[in-house]
Amino acid sequence: MKIAVLGATGQTGQYLVSQALQQGHTVTAIVRNPEKLSVHHDNLKVVKADIFSDDSLKTHFKGQDVIMSCLGFPASIFSTVTGYTQSMNTMISAMRKARVNRIITMTSWYTEPNSGTQSSYLIRFLLLPMIRSVLTNMHEMEHFLQKTEDISWTVVRPPGLKNLPASAQEFLTHEGYFVPDGNGHPAGSTVARGDVARFMLSLLNSNAWVKKGVAMTTK
Repeated sequence: MKIAVLGATGQTGQYLVSQALQQGHTVTAIVRNPEKLSVHHDNLKVVKADIFSDDSLKTHFKGQDVIMSCLGFPASIFSTVTGYTQSMNTMISAMRKARVNRIITMTSWYTEPNSGTQSSYLIRFLLLPMIRSVLTNMHEMEHFLQKTEDISWTVVRPPGLKNLPASAQEFLTHEGYFVPDGNGHPAGSTVARGDVARFMLSLLNSNAWVKKGVAMTTK
């Protein structure tokens, strides 16, 4: 397939680009700083674009089969985070102009404000408040996609990210804001970035999670 990847220079994005190339896909990495991408391959095209300009993105979206986004924006204590909604608005507009219908993007467990009540004390009272500005904007982006009827979207929600390559472990999935174990508690708290990339790419051959948000982790 022809895949355009946003956030390709980020830690998860680099795993996604490498795995997509290994699987035989043709990848266009849309980046702000091309020199930050260390991967080189005959089927990889690296282009510079503004993720907040639909005209800038439209050029690189034309002819693609799917858009995949690993974009991330830092938490802020002093101001609201808006990058997720702003960039997704731009991407959807560019997709319509370029006539691309499929997008797979990633957010996180616990984007819904009340979904972390079963998490550990440390996560619930220390980590989640620290990143709430990010989770709030991710949740707003998810709401925006839910109202986007003409685009086939999937939101992938992983737990905490470890900078590790893909494993061969089986995926655990749940249509919700975290993956519960048999007692309804979160099934773990972290996942390898390489496994998030592996899961996102597995969706290229499946319609199981189209127009849905899926929490994932590994066994």
